[in-house]
Amino acid sequence: MLKHHSEIILEELAEGTGAGISLSQVSGGLQTGLDIWFSDLKKSAGPVVELRAHGLKSHQVDLRFGMYSKDTLKLIAEAPAEDQLLARSLVSSISPNAKLSIGGQTTDTWQVLDGTFGMSARLKHHQGSNNADAAIKTSREVIVPMMAAMAELIGYDVNEPENPSGEMEGALTTVEVVRRERNPRNRLLCLRLHGHVCKCCGISPSKTYGEAGKIIEVHHIQPLSTLGQPRQYNPLSDLIPLCPNCHRAVHTKRPSPHLVSELQAIMSSDV
Repeated sequence: MLKHHSEIILEELAEGTGAGISLSQVSGGLQTGLDIWFSDLKKSAGPVVELRAHGLKSHQVDLRFGMYSKDTLKLIAEAPAEDQLLARSLVSSISPNAKLSIGGQTTDTWQVLDGTFGMSARLKHHQGSNNADAAIKTSREVIVPMMAAMAELIGYDVNEPENPSGEMEGALTTVEVVRRERNPRNRLLCLRLHGHVCKCCGISPSKTYGEAGKIIEVHHIQPLSTLGQPRQYNPLSDLIPLCPNCHRAVHTKRPSPHLVSELQAIMSSDV
């Protein structure tokens, strides 16, 4: 049952969305489902995702808004156009194997207009839905992009531990840029758009090392240090995946790192 996989679901969602997540069991019918929401909002005051088994092989995921979501909906209505674009991109990254519905709206233009907004998806698993692998897959491929999209619209910053030294490095604008750099929602989209393969050497760490291969890194084509002020990063054009070796290698050139093409030329030379 899904309740047996609560811990791994919470872990996947926290890592993928960068926001605090709460979860509770919800009973009804023959199966016990899970309600999932943002920890700093009451369950009734924001978006809630319900996860249930559908038959023996599928998971049903439904996102809805609570009865007292007025303030949250106001925040979403005021979300900048760039955050709306990223939210739509996140929802568009939901697994194509999932049957997605957004209340009659399209994935390219949907908007949260009021509390009646909702989206649903159903994902079928070949080996059945009542196992940890299926729970992880549904979390990564459906729930994470759904909730990450809502987090982007609400305006959540990424949860990060405080600097143990108690000091911040650089000016306030630099701190804001660093927070954006570490945004797991940008990483999520970058890897979904470009794949988990190093754009320089072509290695796929996850294929080589299995579960220990979650070491692919995300590289900013335009260095953060060259920005005059924080800005939104486009995961398609501004970010690329690199293996740890290539990522360190491109940054050996300063202040601007090597282009990937430059590093590839170095790698193919006899030097």
